[in-house]
Amino acid sequence: MRELDVLLTRYVNSVQAGPVEAAILELPQIEQLLELQDPDLARYLLGSDTPQRASMAALVARIRRPAGLL
Repeated sequence: MRELDVLLTRYVNSVQAGPVEAAILELPQIEQLLELQDPDLARYLLGSDTPQRASMAALVARIRRPAGLL
């Protein structure tokens, strides 16, 4: 889905622009998120559902924030 590509690309670009340590710490969570099936990923990133695990829900919230507010 194009919408997911836009959200994820924007987020990865913002993480790359930040401290390397922060990006390294977040990498395992991002990998877990990307392992989800497309319908689950879409539900989380497009806002119709929230992951139950708090750390994953926090990552999804950061990805969904409008550009410039990361």
